[in-house]
Amino acid sequence: MKSLLSNLKIAVPDKIYIKDPESSNLGKRIIEHSILLIDEIGFDNFTFKKLGVKIGSNESSVYRYFESKHKLLLYLTSWYWAWVEYQMVFSTFNMPDKTEQLLRAIEIVTKSIEQDDTFTHINEIVLNRIIVNEYSKSYLTKEVDSENMEGYFVVYKRLVTRISDIINTINPDYKFPTSLASTILEGALHQHFLKDHFKSITDCNDQVSPTEFFKELTFNAISK
Repeated sequence: MKSLLSNLKIAVPDKIYIKDPESSNLGKRIIEHSILLIDEIGFDNFTFKKLGVKIGSNESSVYRYFESKHKLLLYLTSWYWAWVEYQMVFSTFNMPDKTEQLLRAIEIVTKSIEQDDTFTHINEIVLNRIIVNEYSKSYLTKEVDSENMEGYFVVYKRLVTRISDIINTINPDYKFPTSLASTILEGALHQHFLKDHFKSITDCNDQVSPTEFFKELTFNAISK
């Protein structure tokens, strides 16, 4: 997996950024330290001025890459979902058994994240915490429809479609493959959040993972 991913560039819609942060050392430092700072103080308290202090650069240098912190969050979330998508595609590509393929896909998109040393400037474990805690802020905005038309969410939507297609292959008569696929992705984030913060309203814990829950939920639904 790592050798395959090392030959690939995680593709983020280019309209999200002004200058590709992957194109320079400063851009990579912006991404690296924005992840750490958002995790430390939260997205609401995060500013480019605070980020500039962390990286020892002017606030204006960050604006050369992103026009706003909202666009930066869109970049981070798109990068994360593209990274998850690559893992899912490579892990399921040679699986002829569609049931095993779906089980593996659910595992990839719902499991607890491990560090991937392929991308040294991005801590995927910390980024995952940001996705769990902050992802909804990337689309719960007044501009969501126009940003959707601009293709800002294309990676996330493509991942939902991939899972939906597998579900449809297993049971073409199931009426809600896309709804179920999007529920798996969104629900996994929610269950991880509940497991960490509202333990009394989830059955997921250190012994029962969201992965187990969504495997059972999915196959109970599509087997009827």
